[in-house]
Amino acid sequence: MAKSATFGVMHLGIAFSVSYALTGSWSIAGAITVVEPIANTVAHYFFDRWWTRRQAAGTTAPAETPAGDLSTAPA
Repeated sequence: MAKSATFGVMHLGIAFSVSYALTGSWSIAGAITVVEPIANTVAHYFFDRWWTRRQAAGTTAPAETPAGDLSTAPA
């Protein structure tokens, strides 16, 4: 948990630093630092739902047979 929390703080620091470097504005950098993780969280929710439906539908690519392994090759 400590590693995740530290990474989160680092992510926010980097987001703020990059936003400030690009805009020169403390307020805009702060807004981006707050809004970006919220947008990512919402996007991840919908991505995860799509991914689960995709797997449930069986549309994932079949695993490749290793070269030389003929045990699963069609007869």
